[in-house]
Amino acid sequence: MRFAKYEALGNDYVVLTAGEASALTPERVRRICDRHRGIGSDGVLAEGTPGGPGAFALRIFNVDGSEAERSGNGLRIFARWLHDAGRVGGEPFEVGTLAGSSRCRVFAGGRRVSVELGRASFRSDAVGMTGAPREVVGEELEVDGERLAITGVSVGNPHCVLFPEHVDAGMARRFGPLIERHPAFTRRTNVELVRLPAPGRLAIEIWERGVGYTLSSGTGACAAAAAAARHGLVSGQVEVAMPGGTLEVAIADDFSLTMTGEVRRVADGDIAAELFED
Repeated sequence: MRFAKYEALGNDYVVLTAGEASALTPERVRRICDRHRGIGSDGVLAEGTPGGPGAFALRIFNVDGSEAERSGNGLRIFARWLHDAGRVGGEPFEVGTLAGSSRCRVFAGGRRVSVELGRASFRSDAVGMTGAPREVVGEELEVDGERLAITGVSVGNPHCVLFPEHVDAGMARRFGPLIERHPAFTRRTNVELVRLPAPGRLAIEIWERGVGYTLSSGTGACAAAAAAARHGLVSGQVEVAMPGGTLEVAIADDFSLTMTGEVRRVADGDIAAELFED
């Protein structure tokens, strides 16, 4: 099984062609992602069947074998992979995921990629939250005996954004898994803890659904930026700093989001059949 590996701000993925991906199962995904016994990655990107001429399709698998609706860094990595294969140039092109189509563009010789994610939604039904239909903005959620103010954001996948007084990796590791599987979220959720170190700049820590603590997340950065804009804390162009690096997020007046950041090629190779033996 041929593979390529890329990383985007510390978020790493194994990429498979449509032919190789046809043999994927959740167990095989988990074995590939295992950092001790497999290739090691935050997930697997599998080329899918495009829905129209000139378009591409992507399936995104988490470390635990579950399938994600969308991944911002995954989309940027897949776009770079297509560029490296000579299948796209500098022109914009569409990539379809379970969350819909995203317009991508590769530039700077492949080192930087932009992805349009569409409009963020704060509606509870879009985020996948229980209760009456509403916008989830500054709503209280009881977690581990504490009442936390949360903002729910959908950017094609669900996010729970918090603005606590103190933000660090320990906080993300403590509250992340509890919020991810909180009964208020019907499809589980990604979690971002946000602080504002300077005007137009956010710093976030991330707990990713189906993955755990992670160095960066494209959709997480966009969700954090959208939530901050909804609270009137930022607008326009925003820099989102994560442990793995900084992503640029453009927020339109209607909360449409475009992210731009670096992607790096790591390796190409073969996965031995022995990896999948019982």
